[in-house]
Amino acid sequence: MSKIYKWIIAFILLFSVFNNIPMAYANSESVVVDASSVHIRSGPGLTYAVTGSLNRGDQVDVISTSGDWYQIQNGNSSGWIASWLTASADEPAETSTAVVSRVNELNVRSSPSINSAVLGRMAAGDEAAMTGRDGEWISITFNGTSGWVHTDYITQLSEQTAPIITDQTASPETFTVSVDALNVRKNADLSSKRVGLIRQGEEYAVKEINGNWIKISLDDHKSGWVYSFHGALSSNVKPSTDNSEIGTVTILSNGTNIREAATTSSQIATRADAGEKFSIIKEDGDWYEISLPSGESAFIAKWVVSTGDESFTTEPVMKESVPRVAGTLKGLTIVIDPGHGGNDRGTTGTRGTDEKDITILTSELLAAKLKAAGANVITTRDSDTYVSLRKRVAISTQHAADAFISLHYDANPDSSVAGFTTYYTHAHQQALASSVNDGLASSVNLRNRGSQPGDFLVLRENRQNAILIELGFLSNSAEERTVTSAMFRERATHGIYKGLLDYFNAN
Repeated sequence: MSKIYKWIIAFILLFSVFNNIPMAYANSESVVVDASSVHIRSGPGLTYAVTGSLNRGDQVDVISTSGDWYQIQNGNSSGWIASWLTASADEPAETSTAVVSRVNELNVRSSPSINSAVLGRMAAGDEAAMTGRDGEWISITFNGTSGWVHTDYITQLSEQTAPIITDQTASPETFTVSVDALNVRKNADLSSKRVGLIRQGEEYAVKEINGNWIKISLDDHKSGWVYSFHGALSSNVKPSTDNSEIGTVTILSNGTNIREAATTSSQIATRADAGEKFSIIKEDGDWYEISLPSGESAFIAKWVVSTGDESFTTEPVMKESVPRVAGTLKGLTIVIDPGHGGNDRGTTGTRGTDEKDITILTSELLAAKLKAAGANVITTRDSDTYVSLRKRVAISTQHAADAFISLHYDANPDSSVAGFTTYYTHAHQQALASSVNDGLASSVNLRNRGSQPGDFLVLRENRQNAILIELGFLSNSAEERTVTSAMFRERATHGIYKGLLDYFNAN
């Protein structure tokens, strides 16, 4: 028995010794790191501790796998890395894709779910490497961290795609201030720190555009953000001498249809993604005929693109004259403009409300009331999409609107500021603004800040009778709670309806 016991002890000791010696895995797969930096973790998941890191091009052996994770041998130790950040050592790495955040404070999460932990945040314009996809989520590497972001808030750019600004010798677009004084802010947010003050008539080079915010270069080599409502964009680029092209269009959304003829029922010639540009050959009603890279021509709808100068020349549609019955809106065309949308969130309230979300809800309710009163109602957007300011004006002009109502919610660095305001720019808009403001005052229990002149592009450039309503301050916590309720929207839209009815009854 003692001899057998000794053999057992010897076997155990021998096994222990060999178990601590790094072993070669003859059948192991080798992979190459295909990201700028990859964390080695203690377990197969983003929640495990980081024990080391690898750089692009490093080659390691895979010991085992667990889901989307590889256990690797790294020198004398082992750890886990994300498989989607690697490529087979026997195959060339695929071309990676860069993504750019379209919003400030975009959450980078530990897994593809809004309920997962936030690992970090991206600012508008920050770039990251796309490493994988899961439905509407993509995995990225950003500042050495691997995580997930939602596709609604990013734009994908292939590595072959030229950057937004490549030719530093080209004349940049400029922004000209049209108000007496305008704050320049550190970030594209009304609550952001002020970094400068610019004045009417001054002109600045544009570095970046994000929704309704513009990043400009200041004289002291600094830069900052201004709200586009308070100025005008212009381009110093000389027009093409080729008379066959009258400008370019820029695609606003991925997967946009380009068709063989100027109708939505036509065959799709090809598709294009956000940021792609095409030369315009000519206009055809609500469509542009454009030149494709192949040299062939095709058609794209005006409402899915922006143009280089956004100068719309669409003439108003001819409307059939319908006698209006007093007490109704029959025979009138009213354009409702829900502010912001898509990558332009507008202001964000102290309780997290995005302005774009409640302007669309308010618009839907107002449209239902006006249609019930007999009006022909047009909306500049009916979903969470970005529509440029000049395109909103073009819609108003094209439909010969009897009234254009732009709906917004306000913000101010002073959180005590409260109330609703109705703005107009031109003298002929003042009576409509006053009437609608009175209607609101009779329906809602907010402070009445009155009807006031305001220099907003959707009013300034609008040929039609146009007003802009700020329905309370999201920067005021108590008022945010009030104006985001269904009851407030019901009362506010009823007040706007009453104001329109009174105005048209008197005119």
